[in-house]
Amino acid sequence: MKIRILAVGKIKEDYFKEAIQEYIKRLSRYLKVEIIEIPDQSIVDNPSDKEIEITVDVEGEKILRKIKSNEYVILLDLNQKELESIQFAVFLQNKFDNFGANLTFVIGGSYGLSSAIKERANDSFSLSKMTFTHQMTRVIFFEQVYRAMKILNNEVYHK
Repeated sequence: MKIRILAVGKIKEDYFKEAIQEYIKRLSRYLKVEIIEIPDQSIVDNPSDKEIEITVDVEGEKILRKIKSNEYVILLDLNQKELESIQFAVFLQNKFDNFGANLTFVIGGSYGLSSAIKERANDSFSLSKMTFTHQMTRVIFFEQVYRAMKILNNEVYHK
């Protein structure tokens, strides 16, 4: 099994990089992980709605260029359903069973996801209704994938 993460922006802080690498190491006994960082579009301070729309569309096009036509794409989208950890584990198992052993997750940029990406997606969910930085989102996402794999394998993990 393999998961691919397409994420807008780079992880700058070493402590986030270390946390992500630790979870990828832990996940290596369950599945392969590939991270593709999409360069974020530069934007002026206090952008207009039109400037935000252009930025989101440009980032969306960059993401779409990295998605193959046969990939099952799942968005991390603040405006979608939230899942508890056990529900997320079942969700993952269902996707692996029904749509193949490879899943692609998309984490958008600071201003969200373009309508083109939303139309291309096969599914979506929210990690939380709270807003996190993109760096924290990646750490939280990987922790939840690791927790899901522990749940699916009936292994003990902290509560």
